[in-house]
Amino acid sequence: MTHLAWLACWGSALLLVHVFAGYPAIMWLLARVRPRPVAKQAWLPTVSIVIAVHDGERYIRNKLANLQALDYPPELIDIVIACDGCHDHSVATARRSTDPRLTVLDFPNRRGKAACVNDAVRLTRGDVLLMTDIRQRLSPGALKELVANLGDPSVGAVGGELHMENVRTGFAQGVDFYWRYEKLIRQAESSTGSMVGVSGALYAMRRSLFTPLPPGTVLDDVLVPMRVAAQGKRVVFEPRAMAWDEPSQEPEAERRRKIRTLAGNFQLVQLAPWLLVPWRNPLWFRFVSHKLLRLVAPWLIVALTLATGYLFNHHPMYALAFCGLAAAALLVGVARMRPGVGTWLPARIVVAFFYLNLFAAQALLAFARNRRLHLW
Repeated sequence: MTHLAWLACWGSALLLVHVFAGYPAIMWLLARVRPRPVAKQAWLPTVSIVIAVHDGERYIRNKLANLQALDYPPELIDIVIACDGCHDHSVATARRSTDPRLTVLDFPNRRGKAACVNDAVRLTRGDVLLMTDIRQRLSPGALKELVANLGDPSVGAVGGELHMENVRTGFAQGVDFYWRYEKLIRQAESSTGSMVGVSGALYAMRRSLFTPLPPGTVLDDVLVPMRVAAQGKRVVFEPRAMAWDEPSQEPEAERRRKIRTLAGNFQLVQLAPWLLVPWRNPLWFRFVSHKLLRLVAPWLIVALTLATGYLFNHHPMYALAFCGLAAAALLVGVARMRPGVGTWLPARIVVAFFYLNLFAAQALLAFARNRRLHLW
């Protein structure tokens, strides 16, 4: 039993270190030792902007105004908004627009984002597809910065940078911290070849590389770039192409969205099992390290806690590790009872880490119970 506890302790610890520190460090070192710069070119291809929306009436007017303000020749742009079973006035609001470049698709029955994107892309005419969500505001130069990366023939897709605004509570500040940490990893991945995912709020790709998404796909912002990489093209990060969003201020508000997104990773493996095959997935190591092992992290934390508890009296190192884990759990509880504590930087980080891993554990159960994750 002691031998198994030792294996569980060290195996879990090493994998957790690799996921949250080792892999980012490897990417960071590679970015400095063997960088792969993008040969950006100033060019102006035709662009089709695709937006899928469900009950987004309150965002549509501002979003269209935001797209009209893009620093890009308007005659080179067309826009398709696909309304997925909207029960509000999304369709009517969009159709009140006088922009001749806009096409509005009305699907009375909800089918999910993937089906709407597939239908919208079929109507587009641009050489480049710009994928964006209805809620986020884009910087005026975002589109021009994205397509400049596509001027490099080796680049097939490029993601923009999502910034958080109105970060008010301790929980939101913790989420913002981890999002900044995630962006550093993506930048390092991009600098050494390709990212394994982009932000669904803002990314562009060559239309010729798009293939219809499997019905019900949740994480198009991971599957699409992985398909692009499988076709021999790079997926890169452009920090000068910016979008702004507001994070959830409390765990309860974040829970549903995050569980659905994390469960989408399990669905992704089900829809595209080739992602698990090293000789078919050119980004296999990155995909496993960045995406899959994070799904295992909550169970590794549980195993580490149980193992160090069992080995508590065998060596002071195990006792120290167990007490550290217990102290972190206690800090989460105190921060929940006393919100003022949650604004302290270590507490913000620990609380956000706890909830992100809690949601990852719940995501597995959500995926097992509900295969209709695509109904956003």
